[in-house]
Amino acid sequence: MPDETPTPDSEREELTPAQQEEAAEAAAASEIRVGDDDVAEAEGDAPAVGAQRAEDEPAEPVEAAPAATADEAEPVETEAVEAEAVEELDDDEDAAPRVKPAIPGMDLELDIVEEGADPLAEREAEEAAAAAEDDRDDQPIAAVTIDLGAQARYRATGKRKTAVARVTLRPGTGAYTINGRPLDGFFPRSTLQRTIRQPLETVGYADRMDVVARMHGGGVSSQAGALRHGISRALLEAEPNLRGELKRRGFLTRDARAKERKKAGLKKARKRPQFSKR
Repeated sequence: MPDETPTPDSEREELTPAQQEEAAEAAAASEIRVGDDDVAEAEGDAPAVGAQRAEDEPAEPVEAAPAATADEAEPVETEAVEAEAVEELDDDEDAAPRVKPAIPGMDLELDIVEEGADPLAEREAEEAAAAAEDDRDDQPIAAVTIDLGAQARYRATGKRKTAVARVTLRPGTGAYTINGRPLDGFFPRSTLQRTIRQPLETVGYADRMDVVARMHGGGVSSQAGALRHGISRALLEAEPNLRGELKRRGFLTRDARAKERKKAGLKKARKRPQFSKR
């Protein structure tokens, strides 16, 4: 702080007017600085001396907030980026259609087959199962017991289209008599003979029972179907437990297919005369 002792009149008289003015200005400036320091102390502002003392004292360590780890911060940023990308894609799809791939089929998923695996094995297994089912149908039904007494007679009626067969089963050697004629003479076709023999072969009594039938109506094919139907129903009379197996093979189902009747104005059931405009 500058010394404020009054200057003697002898010295003041020696100063020039210009020097006296400079001295007065310096004294006024010193008074203004002293007043500013007093006001700062009164208002609570730290003076220069207090600031210097605070710099000399060691500062207490301040605990910093724990920074978020990379794993915690990354999912939020990733989700935000993905959401923005989805919004951009949606905007792009609304604005313009998606561009087709340059190579045909490059957007398709690959059907990879494991090494050593056979892609056709499943199909072959299905075919083998179907073949096994067919073989099981061809095999005779096990545990079948039919009373073959000397006077045993089992009668039934079979139908197919307009053919009607009245069948009688009796113990014998497997002979077929149809309207007094043998099977080979009444049905020369081997396919029809095989159709007629199916029921007795299925139950395993093809060589232990004779078939006597009276037939009328229909043609050879419908008569063969009617005879097989009659034999199957006669076997059901002999052993009711055969119903499940015979029905599963379709022997007990009455074939209702028949020729459709002719209509008036038509040449046949549905055939129309040729149309002529003039």
